Amino acid sequence: MSTLAIGVDIGGTGIKGALVDVETGELVSSREKIATPRGGRPDDILAATVELVSRFGESADGVPIGVTFPAVVRNGRTMTAANVSDEWVGLKAEKLFEKALGRDIHFVNDADAAGYAEARYGAAKGVEGLVILTTLGTGIGSAFLYNGELVPNTELGHLEIDGREAEKRASNSIREKRKLSWKNWAKRLTRFYDRVEFLFSPELFIVGGGVSKQHEEFLPLIKIDTPLVPATLRNNAGILGAAALAAKPHAAKR
Repeated sequence: MSTLAIGVDIGGTGIKGALVDVETGELVSSREKIATPRGGRPDDILAATVELVSRFGESADGVPIGVTFPAVVRNGRTMTAANVSDEWVGLKAEKLFEKALGRDIHFVNDADAAGYAEARYGAAKGVEGLVILTTLGTGIGSAFLYNGELVPNTELGHLEIDGREAEKRASNSIREKRKLSWKNWAKRLTRFYDRVEFLFSPELFIVGGGVSKQHEEFLPLIKIDTPLVPATLRNNAGILGAAALAAKPHAAKR
């Protein structure tokens, strides 16, 4: 049986994908990327995704495909839309992608895919109990993994803390916009992680997003009891998670 699958990671600025060996968590093709069409409208993103998958040629024939999207995904519908057109809200998006690609796919929230990848191949591999991944970027994304299994569609960035949504006080975009020092940003992050720790008592926090490359600057300044570690899979996390979820036996069709 083939261990290959394609992971496609759709973001507000780029759509990237690769052929993945889901047993090892390694990319077995070059990572392809297409700019997300301006405006992020459904027809345009569907066409760009088909173009990206076509680049894998015959190696894509018959292999499972997983697709991540920056939205809450419920029963194949996109219930929200982050950095893409509002036309996605309420769409039967999974069916649209399946029609465009001509096959069944596995459709998943982007942070959930990244979290699953970290549990399967990265910083959470082998960790029992609850692991929470957070992505610090334009907003704050999150993923819950319990004993390696994904609990989908958590939205910790929208927790109200001190009268405001957490991501409107503590995202990396706020740090940049307000020109916060690492120390002052860490104080805001401590408030966020302290609340999440109190509510869910995780065994481990994983911190992702592009700023995690600079984790030495701020993670040691966050004062909570639960260990915090940087994500290890970086920009490949969404691709790996989408591919691995698509290849799971239950993912053939829900």
